[in-house]
This record gives sequence, structure tokens and C-alpha cells, in this order.
Amino acid sequence: MSEPRAPAGNADEVDAVTRALLTASRLLMAISARSLAEVEERLTLPQFRMLVVLSTHTATKLVTLADLLNVAPSTAMRMVDRLIAAGLADRQTNPDNRRETLLQLTDEGRCAVAEVMARRRAELSEIVARLNAKQRIALIEALTAFTYAGNEPLAPATDDAGLYRVGWVDTTSAGQ
Repeated sequence: MSEPRAPAGNADEVDAVTRALLTASRLLMAISARSLAEVEERLTLPQFRMLVVLSTHTATKLVTLADLLNVAPSTAMRMVDRLIAAGLADRQTNPDNRRETLLQLTDEGRCAVAEVMARRRAELSEIVARLNAKQRIALIEALTAFTYAGNEPLAPATDDAGLYRVGWVDTTSAGQ
């Protein structure tokens, strides 16, 4: 496969970059789908998304979780109920305000997120390893600029619990 070149001209360049991103997003979606294959019988993509969001917070109120996921609280509640039934999440009374319920991952939920993200990271690493050093640097610069332009904060490689963090959380509008 030959290395694609962006055509000259501003509108053409924007179109070429957009096409390249759409193609790359197809690859990333395929990698995401394959990484979920092991837990697919127990977990849908929206449920996994919720687990990832819960993995980035110690304990979360339902309303906050719904805001972070950009879904209605009733939708979030149904998803939480399924995750609790599967043993992946837990709900507890807030010790500071007994009228509130806090949601968090169970150890099993934390393991599910870690396993899926580890598979995703391994497949991405295999692809990145096929690039030469110059291409890797260019990719880092391009993706960093792209995420910055899209107002997405850069994610750390791992958090304190060893979980790989993922976007999916609009930190510009949701309260934490």
C-alpha cells in the first residue's frame, strides 16, 4: 500500500484529512469491537461506555453519570440496573447525604474494563509498531493537535488503578 499524499489547496487538504480520519475511525471502531468480543455476551457497547466512565470516578451520583454520558437519568438507571445485575457495578447510600445513592464499579467491573482496554491497547501497539519513528512522531503531533482542536483532554496512559482511560466524557459541559 503506497503512502497517501494530501492534494495541494486548502479545501482539498481539509477533504483529504477528513477522508483519512473517517478511514482511521473505521479502523479504530473495528479494534474497539474486537476488544469487546470477549465480553460481548455480557456487555453492550453503551454498557461498556458506562463502565469506563465509572472507572474514572470513585463514586458517582446517577444524575452526574447521566450528564457525563449525555443520556436521560432514566436511561442511565436502566443501564446501571443491568450492570448491577451482572455484578459489574454497585450502588450504595452516600454517607454524607443518605438521600443520595452513589454508583461505582465492583472489582469484577474494574477487571472487565482493564481486560478490554488491555486488548485494545495491544492491538493498537501492534499497528503503531509497523510505523517508522518519523511516522510515529508525526502521528503523535497530528493526533494531539486533533484532540486539542476537538476540546478533548489528553488521557494519561494509565490511572492509579492501572485502568486505561478513554474519552467519551464531555468534560467541557458536564459537572463532576
